[in-house]
Amino acid sequence: MGSEGYSPLFETKAPKGRVVYRVFAASIFVGICLIWSYRVKFVGGGGRWGWLGLFAAEIWFGFYWVITQAPRWNPIRRRTFKHKLSQRHEGEFPGVDIFVCTADPEMEPPAMVISTVLSVMAYDYLPEKLSVYLSDDAGSKLTYYALMEASQFAKHWIPFCKKFNIQPRSPAAYFASHTDHQSKEVDFIQTLYKDMENRLNYAVKLGRVPDEIQSSSKGFSQWESYASRKDHDTFLQIVIDGRDPKAKDVEGSVLPTLVYLAREKRPRYFHNFKAGAMNALLRVSSQISNGQIILNVDCDMYSNNSDAIRDALCFLMDEEKGHEIAYVQFPQLFDNITKNEIYASSLRVINEVELPGLDSFGGPLYIGTGCFHRRDVLCGKKYSKGYRNDWNSKDYRNSGDDVNELEEKSKHLASCSYEENTEWGKEMGLRYGCPVEDVITGLSIQSQGWKSVYYNPERGAFLGVAPTSLIQTLVQHKRWSEGDLQILLSRYSPTRYARGKISLGLRMGYCTYCLWAVNSLATLYYSIIPSLYLLRGIPLFPQVSSPWLIPFTYVIFSKYAGSLVEYLLAGGTTLGWWNEQRIWLYKRTSSYLFALIDTVLKTIGLSDSAFVITAKVIDQEASERYEKEIMEFGASSPMFTIIATVSLVNLLCFLGMVKKAVESGSGLVMTFQAMALQVVLCGTLVVINWPLYEGLFFRTDKGKIPSSLTIKSFTLALATCISFSLLL
Repeated sequence: MGSEGYSPLFETKAPKGRVVYRVFAASIFVGICLIWSYRVKFVGGGGRWGWLGLFAAEIWFGFYWVITQAPRWNPIRRRTFKHKLSQRHEGEFPGVDIFVCTADPEMEPPAMVISTVLSVMAYDYLPEKLSVYLSDDAGSKLTYYALMEASQFAKHWIPFCKKFNIQPRSPAAYFASHTDHQSKEVDFIQTLYKDMENRLNYAVKLGRVPDEIQSSSKGFSQWESYASRKDHDTFLQIVIDGRDPKAKDVEGSVLPTLVYLAREKRPRYFHNFKAGAMNALLRVSSQISNGQIILNVDCDMYSNNSDAIRDALCFLMDEEKGHEIAYVQFPQLFDNITKNEIYASSLRVINEVELPGLDSFGGPLYIGTGCFHRRDVLCGKKYSKGYRNDWNSKDYRNSGDDVNELEEKSKHLASCSYEENTEWGKEMGLRYGCPVEDVITGLSIQSQGWKSVYYNPERGAFLGVAPTSLIQTLVQHKRWSEGDLQILLSRYSPTRYARGKISLGLRMGYCTYCLWAVNSLATLYYSIIPSLYLLRGIPLFPQVSSPWLIPFTYVIFSKYAGSLVEYLLAGGTTLGWWNEQRIWLYKRTSSYLFALIDTVLKTIGLSDSAFVITAKVIDQEASERYEKEIMEFGASSPMFTIIATVSLVNLLCFLGMVKKAVESGSGLVMTFQAMALQVVLCGTLVVINWPLYEGLFFRTDKGKIPSSLTIKSFTLALATCISFSLLL
């Protein structure tokens, strides 16, 4: 509609306070410039090399701070009008194909996977327009068996959800949060679910599907060609055929189509991880259901809002602006976050501040889950001003085919050799060549002229499982930061590939994440060198009596006060913000450092990319410690060695400074007057590392740092302090 009677399906508003924030940011930038001026003016002072190193670090911090202002400069908020959508488009809703991806039945338990599958099968949407595909990159019989069980339970679960309008529609999440129900119907459904869960857990414990179950289903015969999870044929099974008039739930309503796919794997073919799985799903689904809208979710990201499809359609089907929008990205939220977020896993600032800010520049990043795509755009269609989507196009291309014929006809689309000499992974589907294939795919789509939308409804659309140990958090961020840095160095770099194609603000937004790994060098330097110079009594910052102390104090105080306010406004707690600062330090000095090193090694051909799956299971004792917000170490890791050594260097330097000040007779006051910022910096690093010191020296539970790592880290820290003292 372009007429005066046009009524949009969504609205966009700018929050208050933007002008105030811009003035505040400008004042910080002035302070940063004064700090640079101080370093230039007094470059010949004591500790020359330490001084020059700090100057380089401060130039980097200032530059990166400017980059991070882009997502904060012009944030927007969106709201949908689903009642208008129903009034105008109820009869022409498009088909929606939902892709759920799993890759390891041990790290991603089948019971968890099917709970996600059941949650998306139960959307408040026309079931004949809904198809759910499970991609199993492990080719596991256990996962296939779990999907078979889910197909039977769905006949009871879906009508139950719609009858009582329950939320969330993941049975595991629903029964975990509703323990005091009175209804017989609820008891009946819960009993069915528990029985199914027990059967699945028994099979998992057994390590195989019982023989009597395998013999009762022809689908298991496909595994006769199975050699290993990296060497097998395509396994494709239409578990529920939505076209079949017999495919009904217990209330007689149509069931959504449900499909299992394990694409072909061969040792001589590189399978491109999740991107390869998604592209196989795109091709196979085009022959079975061909939904115009694609939703992909991780196997632990269950649907928490049954209206999410309609929310997305409010953007995609808007008559005036919908034709410009390629995808609608929902935030990545988690249901196992503790009150004070000991591992800062909620991505709170990214979800509440940065992504809304990027939305104003043409759209957010595609983050790989909880995203609704137009199929034709994901398959390579470029934007043109005259583009209009035909929502009445046919969804089922092979509606007359027998289900067995359809399965056989579609299998070759998931073969290893299908993509050879094609544009798949280059200009079609998810792009290959990077561990964060989702980000380069979104960037490529936006560079073709399309826009994207970020929508964060009051009730979160999807909830997943956040890391519950420090090592999981650090490994996850290593993968993310390594992939983002590889984007910066690849042909998809936002500094080159997207120049002139997307706005400067959006390019800066991408660089905020692409430069994560590079931050490690300046942070590591700032975390060690000032403390070592403090131990030697050599000042690197202005004295208390110097007016040059003012810009340092202002920038530091304002930056962190602003960060605290930002975090609190995003719904966090003060202790949660403090925990985030700790994890920020650990990520920059370990995850990002290893990501930088691995990227350099890969660039010169000494390392290969690998996709690391974050574990979704945790033992009981570790779970209890997580609930109590006690930091979990437990394992020995090079990342732990680095952060433990850095923390101990600061502890030894601080104690050494106090000892010297007392013994020399000058006193702590004189030392503070001469080296106030170094004392504060070193002292803050000691305080923020307290949970680490507990793990090193005081704890006795299984979550403590191993003794061997404690000895190694202490030896390295002591050697660093002694060597530095001797060198000076």
